[in-house]
Amino acid sequence: MAAGKKVKNVAKKTKGKLKETTGQAVGNESLEAKGAREQMAGDAKQTMQKAKDTLKH
Repeated sequence: MAAGKKVKNVAKKTKGKLKETTGQAVGNESLEAKGAREQMAGDAKQTMQKAKDTLKH
């Protein structure tokens, strides 16, 4: 996997986790849901990138 893309995907997951945790702490369901969606998007992108890398080799 390209190192730059991996870092971006991990950063997106981390940012999502932070938003989700903050949303839970302050009782903001919208922020919590947005954080969960960002985490899923980061996971999906990372999975897609791994699949692309597997097909290349």
